Amino acid sequence: MRVQDVAAKYSEEVIALRRKIHENPEVSGKEVETSKLVQEELTKAGIEWRHCGTEGYGILATIKGAKPGKTVMLRADMDALTVVEETGLPFASKNEGIMHACGHDCHTATLIVAAKILNEMKDELCGTVKLAFQSAEEIALGAKWMCADGVMDGVDGCFGIHVWGGVPVGTFNCQPGARMAAVRQFEVEVTGKGGHGAQPHNCIDAVVAGAAIVQNLQSIVSRTYDPMEPVVVTIGEFLAGTRWNVVAGSAKLTGTIRCYSKEINANIEEVFNRIAIGTGEAMGCEVSVKHWDLLPPTVNDAAMADLAKASAIKIMGEEAFLETKPTTGGEDFSIYTDYAPGAFMFMGISNPACNAVYANHHGKFDVDESALINSSMIYAQVALDHNAQ
Repeated sequence: MRVQDVAAKYSEEVIALRRKIHENPEVSGKEVETSKLVQEELTKAGIEWRHCGTEGYGILATIKGAKPGKTVMLRADMDALTVVEETGLPFASKNEGIMHACGHDCHTATLIVAAKILNEMKDELCGTVKLAFQSAEEIALGAKWMCADGVMDGVDGCFGIHVWGGVPVGTFNCQPGARMAAVRQFEVEVTGKGGHGAQPHNCIDAVVAGAAIVQNLQSIVSRTYDPMEPVVVTIGEFLAGTRWNVVAGSAKLTGTIRCYSKEINANIEEVFNRIAIGTGEAMGCEVSVKHWDLLPPTVNDAAMADLAKASAIKIMGEEAFLETKPTTGGEDFSIYTDYAPGAFMFMGISNPACNAVYANHHGKFDVDESALINSSMIYAQVALDHNAQ
């Protein structure tokens, strides 16, 4: 029995599920109704599940095949964003200021259907499939909660799919190596001495020191690391001053660092601090720095990426594979790959014919829903192929 044959009857259901979830978005760690929907659909299908995640509303379903084999974990995230929806769709968000602007509604719906497909194919399935419906991806905590609650126990490989704006419908991407960046957040506090704007010689200007720190931090990118290793240092906020004729006595800089190298991610904090603190002190200011290492880079294991690509080609055809560059966005799927080899796939959903032309996180983000059943089938095919090895 082919996956395509079993999946045929679910092509409309996956769209209906996606629309229901899209209409009722919930923010990270508060996916109450979304989690209930997953539970109801799994229960109706006779699929075993349990709550998973030390916090949040994660669900872990388990399907055991009739034959011996490996264990694979398939993952979908469930949370929405604090974005105002501008799509005008008949199933647009009913929750003001909250929107599924990153496609997690698609991920949840497609994994529910993948679970149903696999459950019908248990006689042909080897080993065990774990299906992780994860909360709180957008705040980089959900995967950590799931792993702390045993989702990766006994897992030999893991796999996830993300619908991606800008990638044409009917195509997919899954390549070995770094696919998404490590995510770091930082905060720099600069303390000088305030005073009258007409008498700067009696002050220590935190704005001037802060501006110098901003400039000098860019040398991390241009002069510290190999130019073949991409690094991004972005100052998102520069907060200082109280009025036009007062020298600011303090300033705060906040921002993010992105890179694909685990080695750079491990030592960039030391480099950053040396430059930020040294620059501020050279100008007479005290400087304190805080860092939050939110996520490691998402790096596809070569063997898992090749397997997933081959599985996807069985479903969509050789011509559907599209080679793409990595993105500096972050993904907490990277947490799972610390426990087992994994692969993360991008599914093309862009199509001007249905106005699916906006990037993820945009208020008009939408998808060509014809792609959804492909994700469900690929989830199922990857599980079958991985566990039979």
